[in-house]
Formats: sequence, C-alpha cells, structure tokens
Amino acid sequence: METKKAIPMGVELVKRGIVTQEDIERALDYQRFHPDKRIGDILHLLEVCDPSDLIKAIGDIIGEEGIYLKANSIKVHLTDYISLEMAKKHKAIPFELETGKIKVCFADTAKGTNKESIKMLMLNKGLIMESYITFESDIDRFLATMESTQVNMFKAEGQANTITGLVDNLIRGGFEKRASDIHFEPLENMLRVRYRIDGELYTIAEIEKEKQMQIIGRLKAISNMHQEKQESQDGRILIYEDYNIRVSSQKNIYGEKFVLRLLKKDAKIRNIHELGLTKTDKEINKSINKKNSIAIVAAPTGEGKTTTLYSIIDHLNRPEVNITTIEDPVEIRIGGLNQIEIDAKTSFSDSLRTVLRQDPDIILVGEVRDKETAEIAIQAGQTGHYVLSTIHTIDAVEVITRLRKMGISDYDIASTLATTISQRLVRRLCPHCRKERAFTKDEKLVMLDIAKKYNTEINIGTAKTYTAVGCEHCNNVGYLERIGIFEILEITDEIKELIMNGASSIEIRKLALTQNYEPLVIDGIRKVIDGITTLEELNKKLLFM
Repeated sequence: METKKAIPMGVELVKRGIVTQEDIERALDYQRFHPDKRIGDILHLLEVCDPSDLIKAIGDIIGEEGIYLKANSIKVHLTDYISLEMAKKHKAIPFELETGKIKVCFADTAKGTNKESIKMLMLNKGLIMESYITFESDIDRFLATMESTQVNMFKAEGQANTITGLVDNLIRGGFEKRASDIHFEPLENMLRVRYRIDGELYTIAEIEKEKQMQIIGRLKAISNMHQEKQESQDGRILIYEDYNIRVSSQKNIYGEKFVLRLLKKDAKIRNIHELGLTKTDKEINKSINKKNSIAIVAAPTGEGKTTTLYSIIDHLNRPEVNITTIEDPVEIRIGGLNQIEIDAKTSFSDSLRTVLRQDPDIILVGEVRDKETAEIAIQAGQTGHYVLSTIHTIDAVEVITRLRKMGISDYDIASTLATTISQRLVRRLCPHCRKERAFTKDEKLVMLDIAKKYNTEINIGTAKTYTAVGCEHCNNVGYLERIGIFEILEITDEIKELIMNGASSIEIRKLALTQNYEPLVIDGIRKVIDGITTLEELNKKLLFM
C-alpha cells in the first residue's frame, strides 16, 4: 500500500503565500548552523513575514490553533496554575482564564504527552484546558523573563564591585535563602550559579565568562586549595562566623565546577516528630531503642538519612549512656557525644574496630559502605552494643537484599538486624500562600486504589487539598522547607524465619504488610490528606501516577 508522504512545512507555507521560496532558503541556511531550531521558529526569528499570520498558518498545517503570544496576551499569573519548572519542562504558558476554562499556549514543537500532563493538572484544578501553539522562541523568552524575575528575588542584596565582594554576596545570599548547596558551574558562554533550596535547584546568577577564572581563584583561595591544580580537590571555607562550608571542585569541559555545602555551626537537632515521623514515643522507643542489634536508615542520596540518625541519637542521648559516632564528616556537633570524623588515612571499618575498645553502649556508623564495615557492625550488635547506620536502598525491605549482596549471611542478618527505616523528603506547602481546593474524583480514586493495594484504610472524608501558589515567604515557589515520609520495618520473629530460609524481598514484604508495615506511599498520602504536601510533590518522589 502506498503511504502518503508528508509535505515539508516550508513548501506548505510557500504554497499558502505566507513566505517566499527565497525566505525558505534563508531559513534553511540558518538551520544548518542551528539544527535544533525548526523552520517556523527560524522564519519568525528572521522576521520575514507577519508573525501572527505565520503561526496561524503553521497551526492550520499541523491541525492546531496558532496564536502569536505577546506580553499583553498573558492575563493570568503563571505560577497560580503551574510551577515555573513545569512550564519550562513542558514548554507551556497559561495565558487566559474564562469561566471553567483556561487557555494554555504550547511551543509548536510540544509533544502530545506534554499537553496531556498539563491537561490533567488543569482538570485536577477543576479547569478545562484549551490548547494553542506559538513559537518556541517566544515561550522560552517569556519563561526566561519570569525566571529572571525569580532570580532577582534570590540574589544577595547590594552590588559587588569586586570579585571578592561578588563571591561573598553569592555565599551570603545562600545563607539568607536557606540553601543547602551552592553550585558554581562553568558553561560554554557563562558561569552559572545555582542554589539548592529544599531539594530543588534554582538559577540565581549568570555571570560573564570573563570573570570565571577570577571567581574560581577566589573560591580556591578561601577554601585553602591549590591554585595551580585543576584536578578534583576538597576544601573548607571557615571565614564565616555561623557556617562551616565544605567545598568540592571538579574539572569539566568548560572549566572547574565548584559545589559548596553550607553547614550551620549551631544547627539544631530536630525532634524526631518534627521530621515527620508520626509514631508515638512508645512506638518509636520500641523500634529504635534496642540492645544487641542494628537499626538501619535507608534512602537514596540527599533524602535526609543523616538528619534522621542525628534525631534518633538525640532521642537516645542520656548521661548514663556512652554514645560514639563515626562520621564522614561530622555535620552537627552534639553535646555529650564522642564524635569521630574519619579522614583519608582511616575508614569506617578501621575506626569501628577502635571504638569497640572504648566501652560504647550505642555506636553510630555514618554509612555501611562495604562488607568489612557491615561485618564489624554485625559483630558489635551481637556483642551487646546498639548500632545505628545508613545504607543506600529504595525501601526498608531492600536493606536485607543489600546486606546479602555485601556478603552478610542470612543468619547474621536475622540474628542482629532489628529495625529498618526508609524515608524520602518532600516539600511542604507554604502555609502563607497555599490555596485550598477539593480533591478531584481522579485524585480520590488514586489514593483509595493505593490504600486498597496495601490493605490499608485511609480516611479522605471531606478533607481538602491545596495548590502551591508562591509568595514572598517561599520565594514564589509555593513550598517552604521539607518533611520526611517514612516506613518502618520491624524484624519480627516471623520475618527472621523467612530471612533464615533465604526468602526473597517479595515474600518478606508480603508478610510485613500483614504485620503493621506500611510503605512510604501510605505515609505520604496521609500527609497529603493533612494538607502538608501535594500529590504532585509525592509523585515526584515515588512515581505512582
């Protein structure tokens, strides 16, 4: 069967009299040096015809309604409906609201999946989406302007007339905006500076390339790094009264990238309930206050494992108990503890051997990274100590699999492992600007289906959810700080027996679900129903929708 060949966009536009053949040839010449741009966008950039006529014709050709989007066309506040990050990802701008309907403009290159995602989001807000297309370059320009406005809100106050002042302003700006990290990233034509706030990265400055070497030189100077050396280096910035700053450098194709980890000197240990653990004190003590055993906190990198360990240690800290920690590095100093920081000459396993001769009751090992550390930690647990540590796994049950893969026997795991805790961090809705709304039918079905899957009851009732909006308190993001979602696996006698018999993680999880074990998503849904976070934020971490 003969298939119909699609007619190129340029040919169609010439046939309709929108542009000339010479215009198309100019556009094709331009495209040879800018292969990522489409013909329609190039014709718009070259200003060969009326942009309104051009986009309407392009829309007609591809079966969409085209509109030339100008500044005065946008009659709604974008972040009232979608986040700036989502707008950039899907190349979408909501621009006009009518009764029960919202008009959303997409780049003419947008995929159908992008439109479906925004359509579902709008339906969740009780709005029917009308879809339009416009030039991708205009979408990018409008979003860049919005991001620039957001950038100005993140920038440190005052103008820096020197490189020293500029670097100082950027670092102090990180303090003010609660950044956990500052990224100095050499790109092809600029040095980009980004803050990580509540787990998300935000661009706060784009500095001309000419200043890159001076800024890097200043960072090396205050980090006590070798100026001439361009290989990876680690350093510390100790010139700020309230902060210790860990610095890491790594050469890339456009220069040396620096990441600054901001550690507050007087950071307070958060109460274990403040982290988001909803268990009672009695339940928590049953889970984390045991002798002759090991408790492990599990999560991917950057999900707050160390913070949880500190809270547990603070909960257990009493004058009659000897607690020793082995950390890389010591992030928060806690009174009454013996805290050890490992360095290049020592390892967790070396330090752990020495600590066992120091008459400890409780030992915190920053991370179980290898078989040797795991074996010594197991031995410590078997000889009367209580050991706390972390490991990288996706959930509490998979800790067992991870220890097996390290070479730890089923007998040692079953006899020593007492509790595993898995967690994720989700952003809290900003209490100052969140906008109340009812759950949609689809949202309720999603939550009820998940509860049914795990044989758990959740009470939605007349609960309301909230939309992230954005205000001066949350830097127009809609979220302020983060909270943990947790799951706790108690290694009961029945689970010990399964482990001893070599049962798979699937079999162990199936039994645990009959013994009060609730997975992360259930705790997350409860926090959504309580108005603490949103389903969208929860789904970003757990991908259940």
